[in-house]
Amino acid sequence: MEIIGVIHLPRLPSTTIRSERRIEETIDQAVKEASTLEKLGYDGVIIENYGDKPYMKRVSDPLTIASLAVITREVVRNTSLKVGVSVLRNSGREAYSIAVASGARFVRINSLVETLITDTGFIEPEAPNLRDLSVNYPGIEIYGDILVKHAVSLTALSRYSFLANTILGSIVGGYPLSDMLRDLIQDLTERALVHKIIVTGLKTGSPPDPGLVAAVKKVSDKPVILGSGADPSNIKNYIKHIDGVIIGSYIKRDGKAGNPLDENRARIFIETVKNLLKK
Repeated sequence: MEIIGVIHLPRLPSTTIRSERRIEETIDQAVKEASTLEKLGYDGVIIENYGDKPYMKRVSDPLTIASLAVITREVVRNTSLKVGVSVLRNSGREAYSIAVASGARFVRINSLVETLITDTGFIEPEAPNLRDLSVNYPGIEIYGDILVKHAVSLTALSRYSFLANTILGSIVGGYPLSDMLRDLIQDLTERALVHKIIVTGLKTGSPPDPGLVAAVKKVSDKPVILGSGADPSNIKNYIKHIDGVIIGSYIKRDGKAGNPLDENRARIFIETVKNLLKK
């Protein structure tokens, strides 16, 4: 069971917007939080530009990308954790490049094979943009979302001519092994060559229905990661159907995404998971 904590970075510097703090302060905070999670027994962390709201489809600003690379490199250097990179909203090519340069070991990408309607606009699949990078610089694991939060999948809609609530309703109503779910997972594993599949709820901090996670696990031949909404009270509902969990909101102060790490909440969560795994 892989337990990964999220390092929510504040607004990062760019050529057009000044950051909320000096880069040195952001580095120190990221390393401190990662070191705390390592001490508690977490397996890894994801470095994420959470504070860069509203998110762009693709982050191309050189100062932002350079800042993310420097921060990630310092976390890699100062911990033994498995470090990953997520560049919101769907900057997979940039995240992969940062991972190569910094020594990070994986990336999270919201859309590899789906076209999404989001608050950022239409987002197209990122898998084609990773082809050359992944061939020339292998060894970076790709964690890909399916039916990701804060989005509606046009890919699923167009294939099956369902309204969004009909698709979600059919899943929530018992989770048959639908063609839609099976096809998306096959695209992720066979065409996008994803290493692990992430399942989320509808928004940050919102858990997916356990039935959806179980259905993905039944169809997928790749490890399945719970990607949002986990907490000590509900993780028991997922533990038999997942190979890992990404935990962000709960382990922050007051349980709010973007707040600093709360060591006590982080300890409670990992102790709960480990106790469940012993049963």
